Amino acid sequence: MFMSDEATSTPSPTEGEIGILARRRIEAGIIKPIYEEMVEAIGQQQAEAILDAAIRKAAIRAGEDFAARTPGGTNLRTFQELQTLWTQDDALVIDVVKATDTEFHYTVKRCRYAETYREMGLGKIGHLLSCNRDGVFCTGYDPRIKLSRTKTLMQGDDCCNFEYHLEE
Repeated sequence: MFMSDEATSTPSPTEGEIGILARRRIEAGIIKPIYEEMVEAIGQQQAEAILDAAIRKAAIRAGEDFAARTPGGTNLRTFQELQTLWTQDDALVIDVVKATDTEFHYTVKRCRYAETYREMGLGKIGHLLSCNRDGVFCTGYDPRIKLSRTKTLMQGDDCCNFEYHLEE
């Protein structure tokens, strides 16, 4: 039986994925009452430490999952292709500064993740729910990819400055 090229092609690692903004809104709705109970039971500092550790581990696992679904292996170009999930639904307004095989730099001018967390009453832990994932996601996806960032809208800066580098 003859199979078309479409039937034999490998699916994209983003195929069937919902946008990250929608995913984060759902997760935050689940996390909020759990976080509030943890704060009441063990205090804000310990609750935030637990939340931070759990979300970082989940981000690494998510990176590993995307890496496993990336045909031909991972690199900075395949990582750049994943960004459509983070920008989907106008979640981020970005200006790409540099996109090469070894560097991917962009500036975020508007972050609906930050806006969403603030609307949900979670602005003070929004950095734990989203921003802290950015660098550790790479650990799972491709440990050669490193993030440098000194500013985030979530923390009140005028923009987010993402600079990803591929280390050989």
